[in-house]
Amino acid sequence: MNRLDHHTISRTERLDRLPVTPKHKRLLFGSGIGWALDAMDVGLISFIMAALAVHWGITPTESSWLASVGFIGMALGATFGGLLADKFGRRHIFALTLLVYGLATGASALATGLTILIVLRFFIGLGLGAELPVASTLISEFAPLKVRGRMVVLLEAFWALGWILAAVIGTFVVGASESGWRWALALGMVPAMYALFVRLKLPESVRFLESQGRHEEAEEIVASFEAEVDDADIDRTTPPPTYSEEDVTATSIWSKSLRGRTLALWTIWFCVNLSYYGAFIWIPSLLVADGFSLVKSFSFTLIITLAQLPGYAAAAWLIEVWGRRSTLATFLVGSALSAGLYGFAGSEAMIILAGCLLSFFNLGAWGALYAIGPELYPTALRGRGTGAAAGFGRLASILAPLIVPPLIAAAGAGWLFVLFAAAFAIAAIAALSLPELRGKALAQ
Repeated sequence: MNRLDHHTISRTERLDRLPVTPKHKRLLFGSGIGWALDAMDVGLISFIMAALAVHWGITPTESSWLASVGFIGMALGATFGGLLADKFGRRHIFALTLLVYGLATGASALATGLTILIVLRFFIGLGLGAELPVASTLISEFAPLKVRGRMVVLLEAFWALGWILAAVIGTFVVGASESGWRWALALGMVPAMYALFVRLKLPESVRFLESQGRHEEAEEIVASFEAEVDDADIDRTTPPPTYSEEDVTATSIWSKSLRGRTLALWTIWFCVNLSYYGAFIWIPSLLVADGFSLVKSFSFTLIITLAQLPGYAAAAWLIEVWGRRSTLATFLVGSALSAGLYGFAGSEAMIILAGCLLSFFNLGAWGALYAIGPELYPTALRGRGTGAAAGFGRLASILAPLIVPPLIAAAGAGWLFVLFAAAFAIAAIAALSLPELRGKALAQ
């Protein structure tokens, strides 16, 4: 086969020009399974909160802290995970995070009281928070240029699979007996076993290796991807760059050329976290408080969760058709309207319909958000840029569960969801200020 002249184009350009190979698919699946297991853990806590309110008699305030302490860990994990990924590599940190939260989740199954459970939730969050931005960065740095956004959205779609699994476990395991929540948490040991597979099987980022001067390792990985395709399938076009020289030489995410996009990205992350975790963590408990049985509340949540899958599918298609910015803003506007509708849904049918719409638009927005983040920064800052935004957003996820009980007491569930709708609307406005980077190469 007549390969491109490797002396005229960089290794990262060679990766950009490839079609989707079996190695890309294995990388996506390998990262995605870890992502799904993360989502399963986050989803399970919403069911466990509702179950412990029934079985242990914990108060809404105690439930709030059970949820929020995990997000404190997530905020720290996201911030430092990104920094560590830029220093030590994406793959190593990815594996470590899976191990940390998997072991902590398994230990939670043995918790004898609320205090121990809360402490373990912090460590679960620490691992979980670091994993998500690192995984999205790894996929972005390997994905062929023409499908980079779509691949990251498909990675995020594994979150839906994890939530669906959590809803199934919540409905049929947590809701089945008084000790059901312990069995559910015991299943969280699965990520710990999966961590070894991740460490051994997934390749390290070529862009990271190049930045560290490890050129032979980088060449070996690129060649392994090229070996799986025919020469005729390689794209010969030269894409326009994502970045200016000022972007490449920037030493901080707050450098002059990057501070505008950093501020917008942080705003979106904060608003989306506030609304998403304020709503979805509490939906099973709110349904129970409205008089629905534990089993029925969990069944409603399972149906609502299923709507995540078409949301991701739509976002994955539109992000390469409309672009990142338009797709993200559209799904955020849809989330705002759906949140308002859910807040004032009076019948079972309207609760399910509004919940499904909220699930569809909100998770589609998440997919687009994870796709756009890594594209905004050069290689040396990509991990910390995405991680810092996620870490700041997690501050809202800490706040969200805590504000739900007093806001419901003061104004009712309807106005709580009006607040979430307003946050989605602010995020949509911020999204429109981001640069459109569809079809452009990642900054080196």
